[in-house]
Amino acid sequence: MNTLNRFSSRVDNYIKYRPDYPAEVITFLKQEGILTAESVIADIGSGTGISAELFLKEGNVVYGVEPNKEMRHAAQRILTEYKNFCSIDGTAEITMLPTEDIDLIIAGQAFHWFDKEKSKAEFKRVLKPNGIVVLIWNDRRTDSTPFLRAYEDFIKLFAIDYNEVNHKNLDEKHFNDFFGEANYAFESFDNFQHFDYEGLKGRVLSSSYMPEEGHKDFNFMISVLKKIFNRFQENGKVTLEYDTKIYYGKLN
Repeated sequence: MNTLNRFSSRVDNYIKYRPDYPAEVITFLKQEGILTAESVIADIGSGTGISAELFLKEGNVVYGVEPNKEMRHAAQRILTEYKNFCSIDGTAEITMLPTEDIDLIIAGQAFHWFDKEKSKAEFKRVLKPNGIVVLIWNDRRTDSTPFLRAYEDFIKLFAIDYNEVNHKNLDEKHFNDFFGEANYAFESFDNFQHFDYEGLKGRVLSSSYMPEEGHKDFNFMISVLKKIFNRFQENGKVTLEYDTKIYYGKLN
């Protein structure tokens, strides 16, 4: 599976329509003593900079490590006002970061793409003693409303390799293997996106497992999406609901 270039043609939709992370994530990390004003952060799989910007706004130095050229260049453009952002052409397995230089590693919507064994070794190399890893996902709810149930059925109907790449495939064993047995903690926050039809269409097309224009199923997919939107919209909007989940701990 070519994971490196999966999002190359989807950058514009990714920028416009992927969900941000709630501010409560920053508040929580501060309360837990994980994040301070002096923390030096590596955002691994930083993409277009959605997760990095949370910490840049706090004044932290953030190294955005991203292997996909199109996404990396988008982040450089979007985050140009932040002089504390450094963009790096690297991967989770070879970050290009100095040894024992990082206080906090974050990975937003990216950990499921990593080689777990190699990335763990690399993270241990670049982290300072007592450094922390925080893995973050916006986990879309699939059955809390009639619209979300219909939307999940729509995704399953048209997705190309949804089951293979879905981050929901990660379970407690994966986290125990990565952090060390029972060596991580978990927290969750509510998050929402409200879309008109064009926004919902853009959100669909931002996902690497959904057909793009030119695919044999594309036109049919779009017609079904329109019907779903019209069926469930209220005042011209539908709502995607997420649990923003964070897994955090030191690496053993």
